[in-house]
Amino acid sequence: MTNQPDWQRSRLRDRLEAIRARSAKSTSWRGTTSYLLKLVNHEGQVPVKTRLSREDLLFLTSARDELTGFAELGLRILELHQPRDGGGVSSDPSTPLRRCRSCMGRWPCPTYRALTDTLDL
Repeated sequence: MTNQPDWQRSRLRDRLEAIRARSAKSTSWRGTTSYLLKLVNHEGQVPVKTRLSREDLLFLTSARDELTGFAELGLRILELHQPRDGGGVSSDPSTPLRRCRSCMGRWPCPTYRALTDTLDL
């Protein structure tokens, strides 16, 4: 009999690793974006002729939906991991001890730090 949480965790990890691998194989458009923005016509479109690899197409196929899902995931995690008064006596009343309301770790908790580190905030 499978353990549901372990199975779900494994499935989530597999999906995240697949997205990361697909992203790493696709070509970054970061360098050409500024050039392409100059080509926007009066209809708001850029007529582009380019060669796309199979990996690029596979990435682009689901990139919008996956990015939306990641944004939703980040917002839900952020909603769960917020600071709250940690209670107790602090040596400095102007800066009271705060803890995460979800994991009860000292604020900022490891989950919040992982989010901010990943997003370079």
